[in-house]
Amino acid sequence: VAMRAAFKAAIDGKQVAYLAPTTVLAEQQYQEFKERMKDYPVKVDILNRFKTKKYQDEVVKKLKLGEVDILVGTHRILSKEFKNLGRLIIDEEHRFGVKAKEKIKQLKANIDVLTMTATPIPRTMHMSIVGIRDMSVIYEPPYNRKPVQTYVLEYDQEIVKEAITKELERG
Repeated sequence: VAMRAAFKAAIDGKQVAYLAPTTVLAEQQYQEFKERMKDYPVKVDILNRFKTKKYQDEVVKKLKLGEVDILVGTHRILSKEFKNLGRLIIDEEHRFGVKAKEKIKQLKANIDVLTMTATPIPRTMHMSIVGIRDMSVIYEPPYNRKPVQTYVLEYDQEIVKEAITKELERG
């Protein structure tokens, strides 16, 4: 879903920022984006703490010139200047701190935002239930993944106990 949304924005001439909660996940997503976009006129790059200062400076320069279509990275990409940012894709928003969330809030006013999670937090669920935030649910897990089951229930101590017991039993 994220790659299709990013591809559509890039083909329409907008830049995309893909925000991952960890450097490892950012690197994995960068490799996947590069592989999936290799046959198209879409330039994908990455910013993370493991890249040299020279590499990072070059990416930031290209970003400002509009020579990077999709930038993958951690919260550090939020402070960078884009020439024509049109979409922000956030993976697991609840894992970002207050400063990152404030920057995200500023960006949301002017661009399209896609937030994804396999484990929605209660606040996000509530916002979607009352209509403040749109939510789509994908019921089939990605290839090679086990399905995630999410339940919205009234508090029941027996259900909580049963869930904890199941988790302990599976290690």
